[in-house]
Amino acid sequence: MKISIGADHAGYELKRIIHLHLEQKGHVVMNHGTDASEPPADYPDYARKVVSSVRSGDCERGIMVCGSGVGACVAANKFPGVRAGLCHDTFSARQGVEDDDVNVLCLGARVVGSSLALAIVDAWLEARFSDATRHRTRLEKVKAIEKEFLKDG
Repeated sequence: MKISIGADHAGYELKRIIHLHLEQKGHVVMNHGTDASEPPADYPDYARKVVSSVRSGDCERGIMVCGSGVGACVAANKFPGVRAGLCHDTFSARQGVEDDDVNVLCLGARVVGSSLALAIVDAWLEARFSDATRHRTRLEKVKAIEKEFLKDG
């Protein structure tokens, strides 16, 4: 799978660990930075890059890492077609894809350790959207809200 990844300064180290893990698993990783913990970097800039590669189809999924994961998730969800989920456990990561078709995973480097983060990433990548009627109906309603907002915005 081709995966887009990015982080701010607070998420840089965890992003680096995830990047290596993904490559070891045979994934192709598109690194959008930042690639240092200093100077401070703004998560919206990296969320834009990660999300753009997912929206364009260059990457199948994206991963964003910041200090808490919250800012990265807020920024990523501003883009049409993105369903970013903040996950700090494997159940939410798996369920987010199976039920909600989450295509961008957000993690908090100051919230989860690297071992748990890698387990979360693996659970998220192994999951597939169930396409069950109830989940498809809900996903279509979410997409309708997005279209309504875009039309009014």
